[in-house]
Amino acid sequence: MATFGTLSDRLTETFRNLRTKGKLTPADVDGTVREIRRALLDADVALVVVKEFTAKVRERALGDEVNRALNPAQQVVQIVNEELVAILGGEQRRLQFAKTPPTVIMLAGLQGSGKTTFAGKLAKQLEKDGHTPLLVACDLQRPNAVNQLQVVAERAGAAIYAPEPGNGVGDPVKVARDGVEVARRQQHDIVIIDTAGRLGVDAELMKQAADIRKATDPDEVLFVIDAMIGQDAVNTAKAFQDGVDFTGVVLSKLDGDARGGAALSVASVTGRPIIYASTGEGLEDLEAFHPDRMASRILDLGDILTLIEQAQQAFDEEEALKVAEKLASETFTLEDFLEQMQQMKKMGSMKKMLGMLPGMGSMKQQIEDFDEREIDRTEAIIRSMTPGERRNPKVLNGSRRLRIARGSGMTVTDVNQLVQRFDQAAKMMKTVAKGGVPNIPGMGPMPGGGKPTGASKRKKPSKGRGSGSRSGNPAKRAAENAGIAAQAPEPTGSGFGLGGGQGAPSAEDLAELQRMLGKS
Repeated sequence: MATFGTLSDRLTETFRNLRTKGKLTPADVDGTVREIRRALLDADVALVVVKEFTAKVRERALGDEVNRALNPAQQVVQIVNEELVAILGGEQRRLQFAKTPPTVIMLAGLQGSGKTTFAGKLAKQLEKDGHTPLLVACDLQRPNAVNQLQVVAERAGAAIYAPEPGNGVGDPVKVARDGVEVARRQQHDIVIIDTAGRLGVDAELMKQAADIRKATDPDEVLFVIDAMIGQDAVNTAKAFQDGVDFTGVVLSKLDGDARGGAALSVASVTGRPIIYASTGEGLEDLEAFHPDRMASRILDLGDILTLIEQAQQAFDEEEALKVAEKLASETFTLEDFLEQMQQMKKMGSMKKMLGMLPGMGSMKQQIEDFDEREIDRTEAIIRSMTPGERRNPKVLNGSRRLRIARGSGMTVTDVNQLVQRFDQAAKMMKTVAKGGVPNIPGMGPMPGGGKPTGASKRKKPSKGRGSGSRSGNPAKRAAENAGIAAQAPEPTGSGFGLGGGQGAPSAEDLAELQRMLGKS
């Protein structure tokens, strides 16, 4: 995540230097702990948390579990990962629902922390899970706060109770109490109360929040905190805990570029778990917080589980089986290709998905340069084709390609490149569907394939003939050289981080992925 980017870079660099050592001395451990301490402090992690964290890491790193390890450096990384999970809360904690509906969820936090947007995100996610949430507008102080919540509720497709216009008019405690009764009468099983915030912690804010809590007796009180707030995050969290108390924490704006390390301190300092993380401006950009997965992202170890979960949500299992059958029977068409691309778009940002792969910390610039609009351009080209052309691209002659280019606002070259990429992708997916291991153009064979592929069986050019044709006929020489090039072993690549010992795709791999999804 962008918020922890600097911290991730510093820790990754520290461990990279550590891996060059076959055996760790106390001096090596002290040097590593010192760098970790600096990285955490630079990232605005609270001093008390840093001291406790580094003390535990040092104690364990100097213990027998590292001395007896076959790879001491990896063992230290594992220790840091486990301790990082601990300060993030240890285990995931889900929302606690009331035995008798409605479940009342109260939101608290400073003004600008993202409470209103989070209310819409939470309502949308709960609706997906089969609940019927009701948003209650109790922020009657901030200008247009009620109107903002109405807009958010409409976008989320959620019901809202907003009897007062706000802008300083109305009693928020009465609105909250009445909102719970309305939810009970209308059979909404969840009530989300959006309360007022202030630019800073003050007595009026605390009294109003405490009165709303007393009047509604919420099952959950979620403290929404801006991950970019800096060191003041801990002080704000303590103030709310003393004045109102809360049962869980929501980290907002984790897609920002601030250091954000203070957010790591909240769970440790308050003893309250982080339940949700807001990772973008869209209503879909909300994730359940998993301490172990967040620690893996910070340490650049990837987050494959979240990636798999997003894929399971986006892809229809029956459709996937149909596509697999089409690939195996060689009936995969551009229409199927379009459907697969649309399902990939449902998973969210391609950049975000690439960032969840292990070892991608060193590829930040390449990921940032990845142009996701190429998927939209590819979709425009396919949609400009007739159904017959999508099912059988071989009928695409010059005039048809010109018509498609004009209809999509692209060039004939773009259309030609798409057809070529589709052929390559179809061949790759057909190989996978049949249980084989594909060769990705420009990346070489994927590792772990077992039997050699056709490329590895090809004969090498004769040593006596040299590296090229010696024919005096230019046309014949060019043809023979092309044949020799075709028979040459393809270069080995990392296979998207699965080989080569790198743990991450190279810049060429990302460029190839970009070319497969859009134009190069």
